[in-house]
Amino acid sequence: MSASVNVFESTSVGAALAEPPPHPWDDAAQGWNHHTTAIRTWLHDATAAMLDAAQLTPGARVLDIAAGAGDQTLDIAQRIGPGGAVLATDISPRILALAQARLRAAGITCAATRAADAQALDLAGANFDAAVCRLGLMFCTSPLQALQGIHAALRPGGRFSALVFSQPQANPCLVILARTAQRHAGLPDRNPYEPGSLMSLGQSGVMPRLLHQTGFTDIAVQPMAAPFVLPSVQHYIDFVRSSASPVMQMLKALPAAAQAAAWDEMRAQLQVFSTPQGWAGPNELLICSATAGINEPPSPT
Repeated sequence: MSASVNVFESTSVGAALAEPPPHPWDDAAQGWNHHTTAIRTWLHDATAAMLDAAQLTPGARVLDIAAGAGDQTLDIAQRIGPGGAVLATDISPRILALAQARLRAAGITCAATRAADAQALDLAGANFDAAVCRLGLMFCTSPLQALQGIHAALRPGGRFSALVFSQPQANPCLVILARTAQRHAGLPDRNPYEPGSLMSLGQSGVMPRLLHQTGFTDIAVQPMAAPFVLPSVQHYIDFVRSSASPVMQMLKALPAAAQAAAWDEMRAQLQVFSTPQGWAGPNELLICSATAGINEPPSPT
């Protein structure tokens, strides 16, 4: 095995982040952090399955892409132990600062952070044992480019696993949110599989094809139900209003009254998922996993 590029020297959790330019996801940073408990409950089983698929072992070096506020980074750190190392990256410097604070508060000493676009990781030769990406890859306008960077950051035989949203039919809440926001913002209906959108990688066969084109082997893509269970539909609206950057950005330029009307319509439509026990919004994710090939990745076909 070739020597690993050291990506941890200047990015420890105790170190100050560099100041990259602001990003639209910065607007959702505090909301995502505030709702960490609800998000952790929602994605608990799916996150565990993603980390199982990454085959993490004590002492492993792990890359956490689009780490957000660091929830799953904590789980990674627990699995690899103090002898391992995890590098958490995210495009939003503000949300990554919150991840830093969470990791410090938990006393995690094996983690580091780095602000980075998933499509420009610049980590070739780092020889990570594993890489994971929880609900981030679908926001890449060029997911193939992102996967190529991830493949380059892994050692030969290293594992990659990711969670992405599946098809629109299995994610009606996302469809309601997107279509309602688009209509109120005066935007045309978009193809749900448009690059960079919430369900852009949910179409059957897309993820296996991209992973194969990148040079991954042992490819597996499996659907998994992940309902978002909350006390009421209002709790879900509160989560979306502060945490869902794509919807927030669509409505951001509207006057306050117009924004309120959009949220009211979303709430009314989403009420259909209310039950006597609370609100349960259907979601389906894809658990995608693969092994980094030994040879150079094949050219895209």
